[in-house]
Amino acid sequence: MAEPTDEKRRHGEEEEDDDEEEADESGYKTVKDAVLFAIDVSDSMLRRPPPSDDKKADRDSPTSAALKCAYQLMQQRIISHPKDMMGILLFGTEDTRFDEINSGDQSYPHCYLLADLDVPEASDVKRLRSLVEDEEEAAKLLVPAKEGVTMANLLFCANQIFTTRAPNFSSRRLFLVTDNDNPAADKGAKDNAITRARDLYDLGVIIELFPISKPGVGFDRAKFYDDLVYSASPSDPDAPAPISSATKVSSSGDGISLLQSLISSINSKAAPRRALFSLPLELGPDLRIGVKGYVIIKRQAAVKSCYIWMGGENGEKKQLAVVNTMPMTDDSVRAVEKVDLVKAYKFGGEAVTFPPEQIKLIRQCFGDPIIRIIGFKPVSMLPIWANTRTPTFIYPSEADYIGSTRVFSALQQKLLKDNKMALVWYIARKNAGPVIAALVPGVERLGEGGEQVMPPGMWLIPLPFVDDIRDNPDISLVKTTDDLTDLMRNVVQQLQLPKAIYDPSRYPNPGLQWFYRILQSLALEEDMPEKLEDKTVPKYRQIDKRAGEFVVEWGQALESEHALRLKNRSNAAALKRESATDKLSGPLPKRIKTERGATPAGEDEADSDEKMLRFRKTGAVRTLTMDRLRKYLGSRGLGTKGKKGDLVQRVEEYLETI
Repeated sequence: MAEPTDEKRRHGEEEEDDDEEEADESGYKTVKDAVLFAIDVSDSMLRRPPPSDDKKADRDSPTSAALKCAYQLMQQRIISHPKDMMGILLFGTEDTRFDEINSGDQSYPHCYLLADLDVPEASDVKRLRSLVEDEEEAAKLLVPAKEGVTMANLLFCANQIFTTRAPNFSSRRLFLVTDNDNPAADKGAKDNAITRARDLYDLGVIIELFPISKPGVGFDRAKFYDDLVYSASPSDPDAPAPISSATKVSSSGDGISLLQSLISSINSKAAPRRALFSLPLELGPDLRIGVKGYVIIKRQAAVKSCYIWMGGENGEKKQLAVVNTMPMTDDSVRAVEKVDLVKAYKFGGEAVTFPPEQIKLIRQCFGDPIIRIIGFKPVSMLPIWANTRTPTFIYPSEADYIGSTRVFSALQQKLLKDNKMALVWYIARKNAGPVIAALVPGVERLGEGGEQVMPPGMWLIPLPFVDDIRDNPDISLVKTTDDLTDLMRNVVQQLQLPKAIYDPSRYPNPGLQWFYRILQSLALEEDMPEKLEDKTVPKYRQIDKRAGEFVVEWGQALESEHALRLKNRSNAAALKRESATDKLSGPLPKRIKTERGATPAGEDEADSDEKMLRFRKTGAVRTLTMDRLRKYLGSRGLGTKGKKGDLVQRVEEYLETI
């Protein structure tokens, strides 16, 4: 195996943040992304589909659908990725504009920069919204050029935009939306376009093609774009180019709409956003490979990201406030320098101080961050309740160790073949404690359209300690009957989801949606929403229509069974009470007097009800041992878990029913 490039990477440390990487509040590495939409404005792209009475039929032209898609994506990016850049470039327009200053610049003819590549602001969203909603304004701007635009000129314009606006971004992508599968007029124009595409590829810019097929005519990638679109990963030049299925312009409602298809295709191209760590995976002595960990599943919450200063004229001028913190003394309110601060631990009411060198040794006593395999076990030995913390998705990385992908793939396939998992010693970062985790292989999952939903890899599942596991509640007293089970089975069968698959993406968090909808209304000066659209509310009418009769039938059966059990219980209690009364009416057996508070003599077997009733009259139930109380409760089919006070209370409650 190849050695790491430097000492810091060998120990799993993250290098200092560049301009393109920042750490958020959770400590995760967040790679900023720069996306440039290049939308074709030609006669065929502006042509609307024929009218149709079907409500699901497309109404928008491909260009209009692409602009609406960019508008929705811009709204999502402002919320989910507020530091990402996004721009919109129209090509094939009659007008030309490269920047805000030189609106008539002819350096790139028939290329119109609608939104500059920058962090989207409220003004950009307003302008794009007006273009999407106002057909008259769109008709003035979306005028196709007579001679069109060369692909080489378009790619050179995109090159200039990425170089000047986002030179240090590690993730830069060009989204190309067009229906022209052969834009090159001759071989020379095609060679020029391939050269410009290679220049973008050398800069680390990925070209993502979103082809749109014309009605009755398919989109043939082999004519031009197979030589233009490179692999999705610049670090792996041998990887095949990704194949994007052409989006069809539907004239009827028999398929997915053009807008929804574009949004789905663009969302499927989303790059991995949150890199949790970059660590070596040690398979054995002197055998390491590089891996990266990603947070695939994470709870999303509304977080206050910044402060706004409202001190402008009449509160109209809003500016981001820069917050500075400084430690100060309590008595003299004097600023304390960093060199004067000493870290300490509280023990017995005293502060125990350590020098920085000892603090470092204490925190790093378990070694450097690493994932070390210590054994293998069958996957069947991992119970479902052991997954108490969020798992981390592991994927190979060639940055530190050449050949990591091949070794990682061999390990993943071998674990899948043998149906086994690896037990690992896992230290996520410096100053973190070690964790015993399970490394479980994961298979590749594809969507309905053949796109990759989940790549093949492995999942790192931290295993819980003994203190993290709680006993299940005692449900021995809760029993059902076969009749109730059969009736409930009918209810469950009527409430099955389509294809028996639960898709959480169809049910957004209503609280978050309402929060961001209010923010959007304030930022874009829109009307405040009056009603919250909550997709988590059950469809009561549909539920009542499909399973209402079965639910009522089950409820009636449950009430009948409950009444029958109460009747049997009351009859049994009456018989026991009569029997106990007859026995107590006779002479009581002699018993040895004991001192007040002393425990009566016990028996090996469980006490009888008559004896416990006498103990209850004299208040001696609380003086019985826990073993004696458990034996009595167990013989009566009652729960035996809990503290002594719980056992005594359970016994007294039972004696009241006798």
